[in-house]
Amino acid sequence: MKVAVVGATGLVGTKMLQILEERNFPVTELIPVASAKSIGKEITFKGKQYKVVSVEDAIKQRPDVALFSAGGSASLEQAPLFAEAGVTVIDNSSAWRMDPTKKLVVPEVNADVLTADDKIIANPNCSTIQMVVALKPLHDAYKIKRVVVSTYQSVTGTGVKAVDQLFNERKGIEGPMAYPYTIDLNVIPQIDVFTENGYTKEEMKMVKETVKIMGDDSIKVTATTVRIPVMGGHSESVNIEFLNDFDVEEVKALLAKSPGIIVTDDIANLKYPMPLDAHDKDEVFVGRIRRDETQPNTLNCWIVSDNLRKGAATNAVQIAEYLVAKHLIGQPVEA
Repeated sequence: MKVAVVGATGLVGTKMLQILEERNFPVTELIPVASAKSIGKEITFKGKQYKVVSVEDAIKQRPDVALFSAGGSASLEQAPLFAEAGVTVIDNSSAWRMDPTKKLVVPEVNADVLTADDKIIANPNCSTIQMVVALKPLHDAYKIKRVVVSTYQSVTGTGVKAVDQLFNERKGIEGPMAYPYTIDLNVIPQIDVFTENGYTKEEMKMVKETVKIMGDDSIKVTATTVRIPVMGGHSESVNIEFLNDFDVEEVKALLAKSPGIIVTDDIANLKYPMPLDAHDKDEVFVGRIRRDETQPNTLNCWIVSDNLRKGAATNAVQIAEYLVAKHLIGQPVEA
């Protein structure tokens, strides 16, 4: 199968290449694509060297699937060019997520909405992905009314410049700033720009994307998203109000047997999910599962996941794996 990775030299693009290799996706030919300044550079995949090519050259090679992580404006301009050539695009930017004609997919939640006609498929926001993986089995069992989420998001979600800022600050070195404030020994209660309602775009993404992915606009979501000086992944404190009551032990068992989730909840031995433990893993980790004692049918939990993997690259590759398994792209392959 011919696979293009658009934005192959970026933080998420590099991670996509790593995950394609790790998961042994059936790549017969890799086509790395990047901006003009990177054309001709070489990247290594499975021990072989590949030259970075332009969008135009990549389209001429007619890949079966193109994994996009090149930013919103590039996706708006370039994804339709691939789609018109018959290539299935899985896009990691925010460009297509709320387009009513495009599917927004987390495989554990709603992969069954995909068809062979979906030529541009949107990968959700990282903080939304990990939350809905945990929400889905709970919604099926108890019916969610309302979600209150506060996030503790890694600097890696902003990109290389933010990682450099954090480590420069640790070393006392002046350098380019990804944030308007110091991030080391600090938290910044702003991710993305503010909108007219006083919420940031990141917060509104979580609200709107959750409803779209879960396929239920009765679910109410309110979010506060915060950047913290960590690397391994995003963490979320999530308060969930259900229509129906639940048993806490039953909730733990339900989550533990759900796809893509690892329950780490053993307070007697101080075991709970942390970004350090989630780093470089594909699962969503859930812990601190307990009843909210201030109102009926309400649960508190703590959700952690590697935002570059499950929150971005892994989710995109899993969508591609689903398309292959269902013979929606390429030639049928043996399991």
